[in-house]
Amino acid sequence: MPLDSFVIGVDFGTDSVRSIIVNAKNGEEVAASIFYYPRWKKGLYCDAENNQFRQHPSDYVEGLEFTIKDCLQKAGADIASKVKGISVDTTGSTPVAVDDKGTPLALLPAFAENPNAMFVLWKDHTSVKEATELNHHATKFDTNYLQFVGGIYSSEWFWAKLLHVLRKDEKVRSAIHSWVEHCDWIPYLLTGGNDAQQMKRGVCSAGHKSLWAEEFNGLPPDDFFSSWDGLLKGFTQKLFTETYTSAESAGNLSDEWSQRLGLSTNVVIGIGAFDCHMGAVGGQIEAYHLSKVMGTSTCDMLVAPVDEVKGKLVKGICGQVPGSIIPGMIGMEAGQSAFGDAYAWFKKLLVWPLENILLDTSLVDRSTAEKLQAEISDQIMVSLTKKAEALPLKEDDELAVDWLNGRRTPDANQLLKAAFTGLDLASEAPRVFRSLVEATCFGARKIVDRFREEGIPVKGLIGLGGVAKKSPFIMQMMADVMNMSIRIHKSEQTCALGAAMFAATAAGIYPKVEDAMNAMGQGFDAEYKPDLVKVPIYEKRYQKYTELGDFIEQQTIL
Repeated sequence: MPLDSFVIGVDFGTDSVRSIIVNAKNGEEVAASIFYYPRWKKGLYCDAENNQFRQHPSDYVEGLEFTIKDCLQKAGADIASKVKGISVDTTGSTPVAVDDKGTPLALLPAFAENPNAMFVLWKDHTSVKEATELNHHATKFDTNYLQFVGGIYSSEWFWAKLLHVLRKDEKVRSAIHSWVEHCDWIPYLLTGGNDAQQMKRGVCSAGHKSLWAEEFNGLPPDDFFSSWDGLLKGFTQKLFTETYTSAESAGNLSDEWSQRLGLSTNVVIGIGAFDCHMGAVGGQIEAYHLSKVMGTSTCDMLVAPVDEVKGKLVKGICGQVPGSIIPGMIGMEAGQSAFGDAYAWFKKLLVWPLENILLDTSLVDRSTAEKLQAEISDQIMVSLTKKAEALPLKEDDELAVDWLNGRRTPDANQLLKAAFTGLDLASEAPRVFRSLVEATCFGARKIVDRFREEGIPVKGLIGLGGVAKKSPFIMQMMADVMNMSIRIHKSEQTCALGAAMFAATAAGIYPKVEDAMNAMGQGFDAEYKPDLVKVPIYEKRYQKYTELGDFIEQQTIL
């Protein structure tokens, strides 16, 4: 390894982008920076009532430039010349319509304010109808083109979102040349790409969301899509055949971005991937250990040697793809559509009077009212957690189902709704909150059970992300519900750190990502073990959760 080699990991999350500069020798974080998307923060281009969540590419570009330059400034003048690589991760599936040069249509004046020309965020569920159609359509073919994505296609994914946009917006339909994932576009941007057909696509996004598979020699044939809807005729020719792992290079930093960032054009740009896949590497994933990236949603990652799981197809997950996490291993993905978002919803419910009544009060001046609002809002979750944690656990407590944003896995169904039962006049906020936390843990348990039912052992749990780091209450309950220990990774930025590890690999500092992971990994700083007194009570409540979920599903009209 060259002395004093540094790499940059960039993590595009739902609300913000984070960049870190890391010493490639030992994983030491030299500098970090965060940028909150200004347009997204204002709620622009979104319509939550109709499940529309769009993000403007300018938020991403501005954040990319700001955070890297801010990191370089914090790190010191001598660091820039020692940066060897940059890799990025993003949310997904978060695709966008681009022109023939690979430019997102929203960056063109004619489409600057058109949500359909922007990135369709992972949690956008406007394409539920299209996903339902595709699941039905796929049954008409001798080849099961959904076999590597768990057998069920989701409205959160590539093809459903594409067809929805094509159907809804004639102007976008006339201008679109290709459909591109966020994690593939950022490396293309940094390397100065100007021909969409030459864009390198990562196997992570292609295999888990786009139906790409070696067994199909790429994407399913044109007939599969054109017979679903004529608007898709010929579209596969505008996409890709080859894919690349994140250990490979997308190219070098372009002249333009070299000048914008103050870095050399010798800097290698790695192939992009989804945040949780790189986060699993940053969190030092092990074979058959479920790495749970817990934030607004969860993404659960598992890797297994190819020869040990050959021929096994896990139903109802988000795919199993060779090399999508670690090259040479099968990467399996599952997750929950709402985790931290579920707690945020409950908080929003409780702060409604603060936001809609307190600021109009005549009892105190406006400044005092704003301070009260901020203080109470900041303390609500802390107080709720403390009170909920002190409650005794009873088999007949309030019970909830966590489908506030539909169900991602097992068995994707974004039409499903959440529920609370067992409420009475004693059901105060801490008790209801506790039932919601429990429901998210039960939802996580369903994923583990599905892996095991399909012959894939889960030997341990690794907790990553904000919720894992900040809430001992939730993590202890997770261990109790799972009846399994969960280790919490030390890094605050496992996704960005994973991206940095891939940058070090793509730049040739390490021959394979496992070497980078071993050298740069920061280890674990906490472990939660199950409380054997509570485990049997949770087991009984888990069965009730299952029965309640089954009832809700039976009442849901597809």
